[in-house]
Amino acid sequence: MGTHNHHHDYNFNERYEFAGKAKTFSIIAIVVGIAAVAYGMLMGDHILVERTYANLLLMGYYFTCVCAAGAFFVALQYVTQSAWSAGLVRIPQAMAGILPIASIILLVIVGLGLSTHNLYHHWYAEGLTDPNSPNYDSIIAGKSWYLNFSGFLSRQVIFMGLYSIFAIILAKLSYKEDLEGGLNSYKKSFKLSAIFLVIFGFTTPIWSFDTIMSLEAHWFSTMFGWYNFAAMWVSGLCVITIVLIVLKKAGYMSWVNENHLHDLGKLIFGFSIFWTYVWFAQFILIWYANMPEETVYFYKRWEPEYKPWFWLNIIINFLAPLLLLVDRDAKRKQNAMLFVAILLLAGHWLDYYIMIMPGTVESHRGFGIVEIGTALGFVGLFTFLVMSKLSKQGLVAKNHPFLDESLHHQI
Repeated sequence: MGTHNHHHDYNFNERYEFAGKAKTFSIIAIVVGIAAVAYGMLMGDHILVERTYANLLLMGYYFTCVCAAGAFFVALQYVTQSAWSAGLVRIPQAMAGILPIASIILLVIVGLGLSTHNLYHHWYAEGLTDPNSPNYDSIIAGKSWYLNFSGFLSRQVIFMGLYSIFAIILAKLSYKEDLEGGLNSYKKSFKLSAIFLVIFGFTTPIWSFDTIMSLEAHWFSTMFGWYNFAAMWVSGLCVITIVLIVLKKAGYMSWVNENHLHDLGKLIFGFSIFWTYVWFAQFILIWYANMPEETVYFYKRWEPEYKPWFWLNIIINFLAPLLLLVDRDAKRKQNAMLFVAILLLAGHWLDYYIMIMPGTVESHRGFGIVEIGTALGFVGLFTFLVMSKLSKQGLVAKNHPFLDESLHHQI
């Protein structure tokens, strides 16, 4: 592992300036999101309030997942000692850097959802665990040692707190490396990343069990955690790809070329197939075994209002990347990759929508201002925070020991 030579062809002190239309649009989107949430909360209709909470959970969870995927990407590159990504690592670092903010937002949403009983009412409602109550539910009572208010919130705080701490420390070490050079920061990052990946690997399934699967607490699937992880990882890769292409189109990051884009394309392609494998395995085993306590989950999602979305989910998240990214050239073209990445982000929004809505909004469901506005608001917030973070540091980790290899990366 040698040190690299600086290449005079590139400006390694390049800084991104977050201004103009991008900043304006992100702020407008945030305002639209706040207005949509206020509309949903204040119109007085109980179903609309339930829908608003469900959409807040959807986007809060999605936002946090994408930021956590940024931290996972950074740690994975250190542990695998990957050279190809050294030139673009600032993007996932910026995503990981706003994980504490995303975590706090998600904690507020789940906390309010619990206390108002607009979320998690399947296991957190009066009398469910009291044998003398008419609402007593023996299944929920049996799970109450795990599914309870204090345990639920404690796990959320511990998991997201740990992810955030590691994300911040890894970013700080990288910025320190810029100033000091040498291998000291890299070696520390390697060790911390190894610890983080073990913690992350064991806790993300539990985090998804809590946050999403417990919305329908009678049902469970041991595959659910990996299904959520696959969605999180593909979404994170898509965001990294979009930010990279947007920056390149604006004239930044000239040291990143079609070979780096090709690698991102391969990862998106491969893990979209993995997502499909877990999706299909979870679905086919339950459908084929025809166990009433299991099939109720899919029965709900085959109601007329959800069935088209159920199948569209698999078309977008499996068939689209399969057909559009199987070709080598497609993975090397900015516009093709940008299209697929945006399509898959919309596809995984739909994936989370199908996971969350049937268990939270019981009747008179609808689709409109609240769904579109909330999604826009979080997209605006994410854009504003990530781009602001990117503008505060140089766009390349200029003393990364593998940077020279990344500049010469060719496949």
